[in-house]
Amino acid sequence: MYAILDIETTGGKFNQEGITEIAIYIFDGKKTVDSLTTLVNPERNIQPFVEKLTGISQKMVKDAPKFYEIAKRIEELTRGCVLVAHNTSFDYRILKNAYKNLGYNFLRDTLCTVELSKKAFPNASSHSLGKLVRSLGIPIENRHRAYGDALATLELFKIIINKKESNELINECIKKFNDSKILPRLQPLLEDAPPYTGIYYMCNTHNQIIYIGKSKNIQKRIKQHFTGTSRKALQLQREIETIRYQLTGNELIALLLENQEIKNYRPKYNKALKQQVFSCGLYPITDTNGYIQLKILKINTKKKAITTFKSISNGKKFLEKVTKNHQLCAKMIGLSTEKNQCFNKEINECLGACIGQESSENYNKRVRKLIEEHSFQNKNMLLIGKGKSPQEYSVVLIKNSEVKGFTYFKNSEQISTISIERLEERLIELQHNQDAKHIIQSYLRKYPKIKKISF
Repeated sequence: MYAILDIETTGGKFNQEGITEIAIYIFDGKKTVDSLTTLVNPERNIQPFVEKLTGISQKMVKDAPKFYEIAKRIEELTRGCVLVAHNTSFDYRILKNAYKNLGYNFLRDTLCTVELSKKAFPNASSHSLGKLVRSLGIPIENRHRAYGDALATLELFKIIINKKESNELINECIKKFNDSKILPRLQPLLEDAPPYTGIYYMCNTHNQIIYIGKSKNIQKRIKQHFTGTSRKALQLQREIETIRYQLTGNELIALLLENQEIKNYRPKYNKALKQQVFSCGLYPITDTNGYIQLKILKINTKKKAITTFKSISNGKKFLEKVTKNHQLCAKMIGLSTEKNQCFNKEINECLGACIGQESSENYNKRVRKLIEEHSFQNKNMLLIGKGKSPQEYSVVLIKNSEVKGFTYFKNSEQISTISIERLEERLIELQHNQDAKHIIQSYLRKYPKIKKISF
């Protein structure tokens, strides 16, 4: 039996959201055998953007039943069922939290139709509920209302369950609440972990931080810790008592915070980031003929690197990419050891600096352009990214080539109208160091299309 579920909430801080509407359809694999759809009085204010999105107002829920009045009915209705939802981690978390507030531990096996649809329809252009069901010809009405989205999810599930390989797909995606690999005392910590981007602090019985990590999906990363069999994983499993979280909304801020917090707290199980996170750098060296060569070398504290890398192999991968983009000579950047012309000259991708056919003046112009793009000298810029919710965006401030900090603004606040002074007033400060600089440069290499505003 499957309980197809959708929940609408008030919005607000993580694990403080209230339920405003819930819809459940009990499906036996062939037909719907029972259902429950109702508005719910959340006993707290509905966020304005949520009211605009769902159309559910404070007036509509004023006389609706409170959660404790329908809790017994929901528990009985879903007993023995697998909970199915589009992004189950959200709906299941909200439902479990509502029961937790009543002093009851609500546990069900779960199945996420986002994960399921990615396996069933790998070539779909989008796996969001609205776009996916439309592409499959499923009518969807009352979008962003619990009963409308639950019905659409039900129809989507019917299509998937009728596929030949449905049993295999479902067995792959179903998540058992009583994962036998996880110690029973750790299960509640896993269930409370948010499936969002940020950093997490693992603490022992003395409330001492013993490990700090970051992830784009904290809950998934915590599960890896709890199911790991390495010496470090087993030690963490024995010592961990509580976990704290700091959501960031995007990976860059999580990386910067992780780097800073590990250096501040120096947890005993964080060995890698206690040391410098990079070991190699890209250095310009002018040869006797006036050509600027680029070399990946071990870090030299007496010389400024253009950019830094975790390893020589990472540096070489970077050079392979920029060689083609900037039409550089493979011999001049150490990727070719030929005595005469480089291999790129043979396929007409090098203009001949290696054999003197291109002047050093012309060749160096492209090298200097690369250096300007990837160096961190004289940089004043804002890096714009995702916020902690769809209603906001984040800003990381780089000033005088130093990471200053980050903050968040509502989508209604245009970044072009915000002064640097006002931004600095709201800034959550970050410590600038060589590791922070490396993190920024690595991130910009990985995501060159990130929105940047220079000032």
